[in-house]
Amino acid sequence: MGKTYERIDGRLRAFIERQHIFFTATAPLDGDGTVNLSPKGGSGSFAVVDERTVAYLDFAGSSAETVAHLRENGRITLMWCAFQGPPNIVRVHGRGEAVFRDDPRFPGLLGHFPDVDPALHGLRAVIVVTAERVRDSCGCAVPFMTYDEDRPLHASRFRREDDESLNRYFEKKDHIATSIGGLPGLPLPLPAMPAPVTE
Repeated sequence: MGKTYERIDGRLRAFIERQHIFFTATAPLDGDGTVNLSPKGGSGSFAVVDERTVAYLDFAGSSAETVAHLRENGRITLMWCAFQGPPNIVRVHGRGEAVFRDDPRFPGLLGHFPDVDPALHGLRAVIVVTAERVRDSCGCAVPFMTYDEDRPLHASRFRREDDESLNRYFEKKDHIATSIGGLPGLPLPLPAMPAPVTE
């Protein structure tokens, strides 16, 4: 039986922080627009910021549908499934924002991801989600699957890129600066990576 929670803490927080993969769903306001569903992974690339806020790193890729939808309307749902242990599904429904490299908040947000070197993955933005509704459900039909390790392919592909070559890569893609439905996507040229925050 599903339950609604007031905040992301305790057992709920521990569950989502243990998962190796989660999914994000967004959609444009246009009723005929393309709904987007994306898997997100990479150890250390997700963080619970506080009891109502989560964030994840938006790495280089061949499209920017999530970014475009968030820029238009902010609606997003995140979902985690238990592929090991007791069955469980957790969804966070909320409002999301893409915080880009030239945003003053960007360096501070990176502090929530101490185990990730952003230079290895062509980091484009930090997606910050404010939870409006948090629910779980049984997940009894989710199969058992075993996590082996993160794939090294993304890092090996993008670690050799600098900002200039990343911009060239993004400019060649049809749906980076503009979404499938024609919405503004990733602002280009990509701003330079800010200096890390030091204590």
